[in-house]
Amino acid sequence: MTLKEIRSEYHIQLDDIYDFNEVESFFYMLIEQYFQLPKYSIALEPDKVISGPDQTIMLEALEELKSQKPIQYILGNTEFFGLHFKLNKDVLIPRLETEELVTWVLEECQGMNLKILDVGTGSGCIAIVLAKNLPEAQISGLDISRRAIGLATENASINDVGVRFFQTDILLSETLSEEIMDKEFDIIVSNPPYVLNSEKKEMRLNVLDNEPHSALFVDDDRALLFYNGIIEFAKKALKVNGRLYFEINEKFGQEICNLLKTNKYSDIQLKQDIY
Repeated sequence: MTLKEIRSEYHIQLDDIYDFNEVESFFYMLIEQYFQLPKYSIALEPDKVISGPDQTIMLEALEELKSQKPIQYILGNTEFFGLHFKLNKDVLIPRLETEELVTWVLEECQGMNLKILDVGTGSGCIAIVLAKNLPEAQISGLDISRRAIGLATENASINDVGVRFFQTDILLSETLSEEIMDKEFDIIVSNPPYVLNSEKKEMRLNVLDNEPHSALFVDDDRALLFYNGIIEFAKKALKVNGRLYFEINEKFGQEICNLLKTNKYSDIQLKQDIY
């Protein structure tokens, strides 16, 4: 098959699932990663033959897209805050909303020699971006998943930053190492699981069928489980006048504010994301 024919086949099979421009984007992302062909190749060499294993890999990707597997998992990587991250189904795909959380931290911390902890680090995207943009800071990340920690460590190496990662369960104090507990962090940041199980019916299938549910969902009757856990942990590990930054479910903004007030936090701010 030629480039032009493969592109046409993508539209024939995918235009009923995705919009036209999204299919175009998928096609160009794949040929760039698999064959190092820039977007303009289709204009310069529409009849370039893609055969054998190369054709197979494009058709396999097409089948995965038909099943609504996210393109980031097909490619095995994504960009976040201008940095390159490896991805797999053990970790969430970083969202634009999380870039806003990172921006907020960066705006308030430039030029400071801080100790920062990312709780539920996943791919390491938050911790690594902070390390890249706050060279004076000491950044750590923790996650319950051993595989996530392995991937985050690899991503730190790819992006040439020094971040220390720990496998531990923030909800079980006995699993927290002395090294974590003794850090005395200036900042704890987290994008914890906050989508209610009852909200699954509102989620797109490509999320439900592919992304790790343990990193997304909480029981309806324990909606603030991780916020409670992190706040309890912070009582021991956060410095006086230290700060917490959370990504939250918009339904529970006031409840989280009240939880923070109950635990003697002040200067509490809620920000609406732009997405």
